Amino acid sequence: MKAAFEIKSARTDALAVRANSADAAAADAALAKCAAQYRELNLPLILDLQALAPDAATLSALLAVFRKHRLPVAALRGEAWEQAAAAAGLAYSPAGKGAAAPIETADAGTVDEIARQVGGAAKSGGHPTVFVSEPVRTGQQVYAENADLIVTGMVSEGAELIADGNIHVYAPMRGRALAGAAGRRDARIFIQSMQAELVSVAGIYRNFEQRLPEHLHRKPVQIFLQDDRLVIAAIAA
Repeated sequence: MKAAFEIKSARTDALAVRANSADAAAADAALAKCAAQYRELNLPLILDLQALAPDAATLSALLAVFRKHRLPVAALRGEAWEQAAAAAGLAYSPAGKGAAAPIETADAGTVDEIARQVGGAAKSGGHPTVFVSEPVRTGQQVYAENADLIVTGMVSEGAELIADGNIHVYAPMRGRALAGAAGRRDARIFIQSMQAELVSVAGIYRNFEQRLPEHLHRKPVQIFLQDDRLVIAAIAA
């Protein structure tokens, strides 16, 4: 007779969202802008509360906001929040050295601020384009709503690029790139030096736990959908 359960090791990516404020109303407004893109990733969610002091009422209010946007929280992160996680029936995720780094986004409400700081909206060939000329660092997220996104600075691990249109990265790409976020299946991703953690087109994604073949790793590539499959193709020099 087989046992009721079998314990097996497994590894999965997670989406970590850092709360910079205890204001539930602000979190609600911020998530309203990006919840749909987060849901498309279909990843477990970690609520990073390292910037906040432990408080049961704050946690309850924030969890309610995430549930409202159909983003159930699986775990908490933050040194002082371990007991609160246990009390709420949630897992606790310490951010230790050597741990697999999940995506850590800036507060969703800062997307527009980031875009203003590092670039601006422009028109290119009749299509709106957000142009980013500075590096996109760990913990930052840039979202090009109803537009293409062009980035000429390096994209670090733990950074995220989202565009409803195409994404072009003319520098090393070590974070995550999600094109066609609003469902555009003809969207493409162009990367000068392919080192990404995850890529996605119209919600179909692939993460990279192992290094790509030599003809793709650190090489120019384009990424697109073909028959509901994500294709990563080298770009000939």
